Amino acid sequence: MKLADLDIIVTAPPAPGWGGRYWIIPKVTTDTGIVGYGECYASSVGPAAMKAVITDVFERHMAGENPENIELMFRRVYSSGFTQRPDLTVMGAWSGLEIACWDILGKDRDRPVHALIGGRMNDRIRAYTYLYPGPSHPLPDFWASPEMAAGVACDMVEQGYTAVKFDPAGPYTMRGGHMPSRPDIALSVAFCKAIRDAVGDRADLLFGTHGQFSTGGAIRLGRAIAPYDPLWYEEPIPPDNVNEMAKVAGAVGVPVATGERLTTKAEFAPVLRSGAATILQPALGRAGGIWEVKKIAAMAEVYNAQIAPHLYAGPVEWAANVQLAASIPNILMAETIETPFHRDLIKGSITVENGYIRVPTAPGLGIEFDEDLARAHPYTCDGLHLQMQEAPISYHGVNTFAGGAPVKT
Repeated sequence: MKLADLDIIVTAPPAPGWGGRYWIIPKVTTDTGIVGYGECYASSVGPAAMKAVITDVFERHMAGENPENIELMFRRVYSSGFTQRPDLTVMGAWSGLEIACWDILGKDRDRPVHALIGGRMNDRIRAYTYLYPGPSHPLPDFWASPEMAAGVACDMVEQGYTAVKFDPAGPYTMRGGHMPSRPDIALSVAFCKAIRDAVGDRADLLFGTHGQFSTGGAIRLGRAIAPYDPLWYEEPIPPDNVNEMAKVAGAVGVPVATGERLTTKAEFAPVLRSGAATILQPALGRAGGIWEVKKIAAMAEVYNAQIAPHLYAGPVEWAANVQLAASIPNILMAETIETPFHRDLIKGSITVENGYIRVPTAPGLGIEFDEDLARAHPYTCDGLHLQMQEAPISYHGVNTFAGGAPVKT
């Protein structure tokens, strides 16, 4: 069996648009007719440029190869062009193609992917959700309303979720780490208090940031929210300086989580060695694919750290996250996004039941991908999957963060 053909589907999720502006889905077909799907979570270049990179990686390093040879193809891609170091865009391309290879292998052997990477450790995976606005919530008011967030948190707990994430501390900017404003600190504390008061001990609070603070600013904010016992403090400073992140972790008394912007074990190993974080959040469509993140999870075991796969993408990456999570002993939880489009794109083949993801037993990734639906929603805009704010924050009031991408109407 050899990898023969590549097609790349770029689909744009309709309203409300959670999961980013577009999802990049490589479709790989073997010479025996088996089809595998993956997902590339890479947003440093636009989808047209990304399609060219994916095509080059496939044709240069994978076409004609046996899909079993994951390690060989990874080394080709990782070393290409005299690099042998993490390259976000190239590894993003590889990650989606690698996931498709595992989908192919599982289908060829009539086994779920987790059965091929160590077997089933977990029958179900604890899920968490971001606090997204409901249809009746006014925007942008929702993003600065502790009361509305607390109401959604209660709704999610009633559905069975035992962990909810929110990020009221303002937007990420291209300017690097900044000191949070007093209004942003006060709003963050108000969110923690309102949500903790609403859910009590029924759910963990996951406090999200996006690497936007200076070391001192992150410590200041972390100490302010610590009394509400968040399970994690996510990416409090830019992800490229693990020694400074370790200072934050040592100063705030809240577990630090990081990893959605990191790729390969080469970038995760320093996080573990430095003590910067005890919870790793790899995005499988960026971090190197299923096999590479399996290695990252094994490294984390040595440091008594846990894995919480990140998801701000489509359901194919989610399916890969679930297959990985089923096979590792140090899974903490997995992010979920429940929209009709996420569900319909995989025909409801993976579900969240009472706050847990039931691990599918169908071959490959365990999903049935609806190509027609994906192609019916092409991406026609020019924005990146996620975009940094250019303007600096204001110190005269609250800096609203609109949930990662504008809501579609």
